Amino acid sequence: MRPWSRQSVSKPDMADYESLKKLSEAVVADLTNSAKAVATAESCTGGWVAKSITDVPGSSAVFGYGIVSYSNGAKESILGVRNATIDEHGAVSESVVHEMAEGALRLSGADIAVAVSGIAGPDGGTDDKPVGTVWFAWAVRDGSNALVDTSCELFAGDREVVRELTVARALRGVLERIES
Repeated sequence: MRPWSRQSVSKPDMADYESLKKLSEAVVADLTNSAKAVATAESCTGGWVAKSITDVPGSSAVFGYGIVSYSNGAKESILGVRNATIDEHGAVSESVVHEMAEGALRLSGADIAVAVSGIAGPDGGTDDKPVGTVWFAWAVRDGSNALVDTSCELFAGDREVVRELTVARALRGVLERIES
């Protein structure tokens, strides 16, 4: 079964750099106002979510940890994603981003962690996971536990558009969790 058949298919309008800047500013402002911190665990975005946040002056008060885990080995050795999870579900999967988000939260001590893993293209897609498939996980600290929720999106566009839309969705998800 295709992952997005269980989740909403999203083909939003192309994000732009001004929109990412405004989202990032809102994330930093809301984190600052709530005295919370965020961490990132990124694969297909290569650190773009962390870059967007740290482009905002004052972000060092709310961001201290970003991990680019582009390879499966990095997901395993740095974030603690189990090899069996990757073997069974693939790197672009709900299970893997769930473990990535938990790992980022555990390592960073942050209040919220966001993880992304996807197929930005132009190659690498399959019938079950076409180019544009991106899994997201947001982990929120709840005492000594983490509450994790996930989402799968299918973005239309070339590599740059898929990655840009992924960053925007990741940031919106962080905002939603700060506000809830």
